[in-house]
Amino acid sequence: MDLTTTCYKHPDRETGVSCQRCDRYICTDCATPGAVGFLCPEDASDRVKISRAGFQKSPLQAAPITFALIAINVLVYVAQQLYPALIDSLAYANIGSDTDYGSIIRVFTSGFSHSNTQITHILFNMYSLFVLGTVIEPMIGKLRFLVLYFASMFAGAIGVLFMAPWGTSVVGASGAIFGLMAAYLIFLRALKLNAGQMYIIIGINLVLGFIPGIAWEAHVGGLIAGGATAFVLAYTRKREQKNVQLLGLGLVLVILIGLWVFGNSLVPAITL
Repeated sequence: MDLTTTCYKHPDRETGVSCQRCDRYICTDCATPGAVGFLCPEDASDRVKISRAGFQKSPLQAAPITFALIAINVLVYVAQQLYPALIDSLAYANIGSDTDYGSIIRVFTSGFSHSNTQITHILFNMYSLFVLGTVIEPMIGKLRFLVLYFASMFAGAIGVLFMAPWGTSVVGASGAIFGLMAAYLIFLRALKLNAGQMYIIIGINLVLGFIPGIAWEAHVGGLIAGGATAFVLAYTRKREQKNVQLLGLGLVLVILIGLWVFGNSLVPAITL
């Protein structure tokens, strides 16, 4: 069975984006950003029209992966409050992949854990994940969104590995969040929409990242990988480019793994 979906106005263009009011599939040229996801040309031109019950998707329906990621982060945070020492088992430190602190597993456990003492850490990250995820996930689909999110998270740890002082320990979803910021910027430009606000938001958050105690290195790593992944997704949208898209995503992954292996070959094994 062919499950390929195409734009209702441009049948030659493959897409995974659907109008959040009428559910018709639309390509990037036909899509207009709405409150959640995108609108087709007809619904975009009549925003005051009351949509029929059942056609308007809720944020949860439109972005279930985003809500699942938020739920995991919140559950881990609750566990940290009940068992404060748990953070020592989850944090990542750039001291080599052959040690507990620098293992590849820690890269991802640290991305779901947050500061035990500063609740604003998880609140800001989860708010950002909600805002960005509920827009980006409906645009690119669940699987591509997961690839984007985890590639950015991985790159955040690689940024710490290469740029932070030896023994730096980090927690938080910030690397993945910055990847989503970069991705949304790329998608806005691909859609030929005004991206001015995203440049400002990214710039402000990058500057704030240099406050002592914040791992700006993870922000930069996630930003670069998120932008690279989004570039591949945004500019290989046509049906005949499916293999090119897979090749591009595979290349991003290979580069990240290569950087991880090379970086760890240079890092001394130390004990925190």
